[in-house]
Amino acid sequence: MKTAEIYGTMPTLEAIKSDQTIEKIFIQKNLNNEAIKEILRLSKELNIPTAYVPIEKLNKLSKNNNHQGVFAKISPISYVSIEELIESTLQKKENPFFIILDELTDVRNVGAIIRTAECTGVDGIITLKQGGAAINDQTVKTSTGAIFNIPICKVDHIKDALFYMDSYKVQTLAATEKTDQNIYEINLKQATALIMGSEGKGVSKNALQMAKMKAKLPLLGETSSLNVSVACGAILYEMVRQRQN
Repeated sequence: MKTAEIYGTMPTLEAIKSDQTIEKIFIQKNLNNEAIKEILRLSKELNIPTAYVPIEKLNKLSKNNNHQGVFAKISPISYVSIEELIESTLQKKENPFFIILDELTDVRNVGAIIRTAECTGVDGIITLKQGGAAINDQTVKTSTGAIFNIPICKVDHIKDALFYMDSYKVQTLAATEKTDQNIYEINLKQATALIMGSEGKGVSKNALQMAKMKAKLPLLGETSSLNVSVACGAILYEMVRQRQN
């Protein structure tokens, strides 16, 4: 599956007004007509990411079609709100398990995490509207379609997700090497939101400060860290082990 693409001012406006889930809108630099102003106004109102780019970039994105200075990418999936995700899940089960992706940038890592999450019964994935990897055709491919079987929501800031988790008594757990606590000492049978950090920096400082718990995986070799999707998989199967006993 490929992410749908739209080019031209009127088709983009129609897509916005018809509640299409738009991943991002690219606008030609120095273009400022009435249609562009309306696209920018609606994008700001609906929190749709936008970027000003050179015309050469738009020509490449649209394969030289008549883009009129605008190109938009439509998400291959629909998203749920974080309120809907938490409330609907808690109505069905007492101790859900969520994953919060904190500024991950590699779409293949995100796809791999989604695949393992769906296989281990995770109840939902929370990611950033901006600042994280896009959910695109590569994400779908790497997840082998699992992305269509698990709810995904986007938030403006990770702290928004953590506040919601705290308000619903869901423990927030940061996967980090900056702790002495071992993952095998954590109770994963209770309602939990696991925070996985970016490939280069790990869990962000603010998220670490807000997380109620921190834990690490033991590393017994010379290599200092695991790939984030591998680390996430190891933690998820510890969750499965605990919940099956």
